[in-house]
Amino acid sequence: MSKKAPPGGEPEAGALFRVESSRAASADPAVARKRRPLTEPPPLDRHGPARVVALCNQKGGVGKTTSAINLGAAMAEVGRRVLLVDFDPQGALSAGLGFQPHQLDRTTYDLLMDRGVAIDDVRLKTQVPGIDLLPSNIDLSAAEIQLVTEVAREQTLARALAPVLPEYDFVLIDCQPSLGLLTVNALTAAHGVIIPLECEYFSLRGVALLIDTIEKVQHRLNPDLKLDGILATMYDGRTLHGREVFSRVLEAFGDTVFDTVISRTVRFPETTVAGEPITSWASSSSGAKAYRDLAREVIARS
Repeated sequence: MSKKAPPGGEPEAGALFRVESSRAASADPAVARKRRPLTEPPPLDRHGPARVVALCNQKGGVGKTTSAINLGAAMAEVGRRVLLVDFDPQGALSAGLGFQPHQLDRTTYDLLMDRGVAIDDVRLKTQVPGIDLLPSNIDLSAAEIQLVTEVAREQTLARALAPVLPEYDFVLIDCQPSLGLLTVNALTAAHGVIIPLECEYFSLRGVALLIDTIEKVQHRLNPDLKLDGILATMYDGRTLHGREVFSRVLEAFGDTVFDTVISRTVRFPETTVAGEPITSWASSSSGAKAYRDLAREVIARS
């Protein structure tokens, strides 16, 4: 599936996706595609061990944080215990749940770099029932440099999470927009990867490089890692360009693409300001329904 990069550069998006804006698009592929039936997640009589899922894309602004928060909230609605891990120095996930990153005493940085810090020293309860948070702030950016000299540096996050996996059903890791050592740590700790992909041509650049990184982690560090799915985000089926890009994603990845598509809506920026998930801020909105559907897909694929 991956495409080798030309010397001195990254893979060309056109090598995987040839988008011709002059080509007629007769129907919205997000509506016309054949969908698998959604099943209601069965109730649980106990929790754990958790399945760890990394939300990863080296391009920023594609909906990783929004998806981590709202997917976690939708999972919690159906009785799953969820730990959200903010693994981005920007701290957007922490802020999106109502915390002020710059006011935090301890974060994922301390958990990674200070052996005297236990996970309970960092873990926070959120206002969403069933969801806990490992927060982050700009301090985490230093870990990328400091981990370089550590033994088994790629397994640092996995070791930190291990004690609490029996307490949760899912651990969702919101990765930073890069393919550096922090992202490799997340992929090494994960059982699965979800790639949020904005339905816009330039967002396709680098997807082959991301897939190549996932395959390298599979071969060298984490043979149990698998690609759970591609999540189309910020989709606008009214535009020819959006429909064409989504069609090319379907052609390239087939059934790996989730049936659920996250469409553009003003509700998502509102939830960021409110500091809560869309499932509670705008419970009856199309965005809330989409993430509830995604939760059912993810649970069914697990």
